[in-house]
Amino acid sequence: MPMAQMDNQAVTPYGTDHLPCRRAVVATETPLVLDCGQTLSHIPVAYQTYGRLNADRTNAVLVCHALTGDQYLIEPHPMTGKEGWWIRMVGPGRPIDTDRYFVICANALGSCMGTLGPREVDPATGKPWGLRFPVITIADMVRVQALLMDHLGIERLACVIGGSMGGMQVLQWAVLFPDRVMSAIPIACAARHSAQNIAFHEVGRQAIMADPDWHGGDYLTNGAQPTRGLAVARMAAHITYLSETALHRKFGRRLQDRAALGFGFDADFRVESYLRHQGITFVDRFDANSYLYITRAMDYFDLAAEHGGVLTGAFRGSPVRFCLISFSSDWLFPTSEVRDIVHALNAVAADVSFVEIESDKGHDAFLLEEPELFAVVHGFLDGLAQHRRVAPL
Repeated sequence: MPMAQMDNQAVTPYGTDHLPCRRAVVATETPLVLDCGQTLSHIPVAYQTYGRLNADRTNAVLVCHALTGDQYLIEPHPMTGKEGWWIRMVGPGRPIDTDRYFVICANALGSCMGTLGPREVDPATGKPWGLRFPVITIADMVRVQALLMDHLGIERLACVIGGSMGGMQVLQWAVLFPDRVMSAIPIACAARHSAQNIAFHEVGRQAIMADPDWHGGDYLTNGAQPTRGLAVARMAAHITYLSETALHRKFGRRLQDRAALGFGFDADFRVESYLRHQGITFVDRFDANSYLYITRAMDYFDLAAEHGGVLTGAFRGSPVRFCLISFSSDWLFPTSEVRDIVHALNAVAADVSFVEIESDKGHDAFLLEEPELFAVVHGFLDGLAQHRRVAPL
């Protein structure tokens, strides 16, 4: 496979001067044909790596991030200063042990943290792509990741792991490139996006497009930002990431910085203040058009669609070892949808294990302190090593 070009210099993906990361340029010799029929070439991919690749190149673990995630797994985020989004899972002595594994996390195609997306400049016009950027799918994201693996000289991954949209990418990896994946850990995801989830995404997209500062997607060339619409989209989405129990425990009906009701439309309740804070801080680190494109990619995700609507067809003959994980209080991607995947894998005699973790934290449990989740991932990866599928450093 041809090696891609690479620029190892620090890049500034969000129009700032303080976001260093590694970046490769892929699809330099052969354009990537997207599911929509359009092509992209010379695709920049921003990524981070942790640990060391062993001599046999068998210890690489690819982490796929969720909808609004990025490549900064364990270090403080260079824009927000917050700790890495999976610092509980990845690092020395963690379940994904960087003393044992070479961990890669790439910013997804269509996002806004250094990988090609609608915020980047279209070389044909010299202006940001905006809505001229082609509509992408989860499979397109995975194909770009596969090109990055080619660039890094990694023919086969020891494991692909991720939650939510990251879990969709994990499943897509196992279907598109089964011979390049030893094991897959999809967490809190489904084989297709439900009507309810599509509906929530549409509310968010309409909020963005209704913002007068959106300018039909050309807000950057107009010197504007649809911050109000993007903040509302984030607020609506964030509700789906939490369980009712978690919301009640954290906020209940407690008032925010007041002893009595204000009889107005300021944030009387702490939960209102919390959601407004989530929206305000989100617009400082994410691009509105990227939000449109990535939510649409999730909506289009349906593994069974290319197999006559039969999910088993996607996994037939798969050599991948699977470990699927759900959370009991996750109503965004409920356990029943994860079980559908397990049943399809069982029907084709695939190597699969499944764990439903009792948690009241909702969908976001995969990002939080969940000892059982850590134990499951640690044990599953230890099993790979015991079967000598992963060589030592």
